[in-house]
Amino acid sequence: MRKKVGVTIKDTNNMDQIARNLNKLNKKRIKVGVFGDDDAEMVMIARVHEYGITIKPKNAEALTIPVNPKAKGKKASDFPGIFRPKGTDVLAIPKGKDDFEVLFVLVKSVTIPERSFLRSGYDENIDYINEKIDSMIEDVLTGGIDPDVFADMIGLEFAGLIQKKLRSVSDPPNSPITINVKGSSNPLIDTGHLVGAIRHEVK
Repeated sequence: MRKKVGVTIKDTNNMDQIARNLNKLNKKRIKVGVFGDDDAEMVMIARVHEYGITIKPKNAEALTIPVNPKAKGKKASDFPGIFRPKGTDVLAIPKGKDDFEVLFVLVKSVTIPERSFLRSGYDENIDYINEKIDSMIEDVLTGGIDPDVFADMIGLEFAGLIQKKLRSVSDPPNSPITINVKGSSNPLIDTGHLVGAIRHEVK
């Protein structure tokens, strides 16, 4: 985030300190998002939800999509005795003598729709953040607030606003099958790892 600061200093008795703090502040860069040095998988997941994607199988004829809570976070190979009932596009496990329980469906592709939370979270909150900066900048330049503390405060609050945006996303909704497997209807909340991966950096 880069912002041009326009401020009028009423007390100019300590211009050297003001100049030092302004120089220090000008070198600060606040980054908010999901960072690859923390968890490359979370970056990939964030990108998928932010822009949407169509997933197709690379080394198989079909994708195996869990449709049963028992299959959440697991692979078909995790279930001994799993089989494909004749004439179906599902994978199931035996249930009783002449019945079975479906765990996965087999599909040629899956489209995950765009559910922006980073770009939209930025757009919806940048004016508020700029107003917050404007309200505090004089205290920062005159020494009332340390520039490092100030930058960290702004980054922390912005990250919190992006997290709030992610939690509020409800459209497009999950399919009924996905809701059944997850046990919740929030499209971007499952384990909580993604929202927890949103943070800030000050450099």
